[in-house]
Amino acid sequence: MTTLQKAIDLVTKATEEDKKKNYEEAFRLYEHGVEYFLHSIKYEAQSDKAKESIRAKCEQYLERAEKLKKYLREKQKKKPIKDSDGGPPPKKESGNSSDSDTEDPDKKKLLNQLEGAIVIEKPNIQWSDVAGLLGAKEALKEAVILPIKFPHLFTGKRKPWKGILLFGPPGTGKSFLAKAVATEANNSTFFSVSSSNLVSKWLGESEKLVKNLFEMGRQQKPSIIFIDEIDSLCSSRSDNESESARRIKTEFLVQMQGVSSDNDGILVLGATNIPWVLDSAIRRRFEKRIYIPLPEEHARAKIFTLNIGNTPNSLSDDDYKTLAKKTEGFSGADISVLVRDALMQPVRKVQTATHFKTVSGPSRSDPNITVHDLLTPCSPGERGAVEMSWVDVPGDKLLEPIVTMSDMLASLANSKPTVNDADLVKLKQFMDDFGQEG
Repeated sequence: MTTLQKAIDLVTKATEEDKKKNYEEAFRLYEHGVEYFLHSIKYEAQSDKAKESIRAKCEQYLERAEKLKKYLREKQKKKPIKDSDGGPPPKKESGNSSDSDTEDPDKKKLLNQLEGAIVIEKPNIQWSDVAGLLGAKEALKEAVILPIKFPHLFTGKRKPWKGILLFGPPGTGKSFLAKAVATEANNSTFFSVSSSNLVSKWLGESEKLVKNLFEMGRQQKPSIIFIDEIDSLCSSRSDNESESARRIKTEFLVQMQGVSSDNDGILVLGATNIPWVLDSAIRRRFEKRIYIPLPEEHARAKIFTLNIGNTPNSLSDDDYKTLAKKTEGFSGADISVLVRDALMQPVRKVQTATHFKTVSGPSRSDPNITVHDLLTPCSPGERGAVEMSWVDVPGDKLLEPIVTMSDMLASLANSKPTVNDADLVKLKQFMDDFGQEG
């Protein structure tokens, strides 16, 4: 049986169940039938006329499925249905009712889907938490902070940037920079969007979501629309891609810089690890294309200090410089993982210790008070060593060892960078062709 025949059988059964008022089963069958129709359009060779005919049928069945879905939802809430026989409203004939009756609830539903993309709680990451990347930070301040603080600077022909693309190897801080923007741009609405927010299985809904996203941005401006991994939505257009993917890209192009789109007060911020797959028209709409490279030596030293934070340690400035020299080729994320492993070394010492000794240290209940009965792991030959395991140590009496340089070097010996040299060459080439250093 062909996919088309299977689709016809499913919608035939759906129509029968619809007539019998088995609306839940009818809705399920309509949904499956439309999926098979779309599969048939995409993969089975047919004439353009046949494809158009199937699309028209799809729209008809989708419309009916939406009505049933709405009816079932209202029924669950036990709301009265304004209809004589208690069923859903009859199938809509073309031209019978005004567009406003159907478009408003649909639009409300799409807007509710996008509400989750608005970042309400600020991530609490300051510019100072981002090591290095001075060029990228300056460009983002130009585009976001200055127009809000000094709007009179951006009048006449001087306008803030409308699109900024951050590209570079994974783990170099592209999303982290976006979090800093969300924190620092106090009066802006920040939308954090991924493909799951915008891609829908319903025909035509994905591009409506893109349009509504930009409409929400215009209503709540100044606003920032951050699209992480933008390559998943806006890769190069080709003949063998699905129609829905092409329509999403077209809607992005129109909304970012179309004839009727007014994007004053809106910044579109994109991030990607593979910028060379982006469509050339999308690339053009990102006026600033900033390369976020692997951190340099001084930035790596700063990343070590930021990741260790206030954890008790015996590392000096020279130790941080040594670690920075030894981690050539590591990304910020690689260093973060390395430090997390090193911070676990004292815990491992506690687990493997066979002897503990009594020491003085801050009380667990009040750090300002010094107590003299804490236990810390030690070697069997040390003075005061008592043979015991961590199981015998009371919960509030353990004083863990501080993090040392040898802990860091032990973790470094087992850590490898995740960034590929071949990808770095491609990214460098893209920067030389289209971008600027961040």
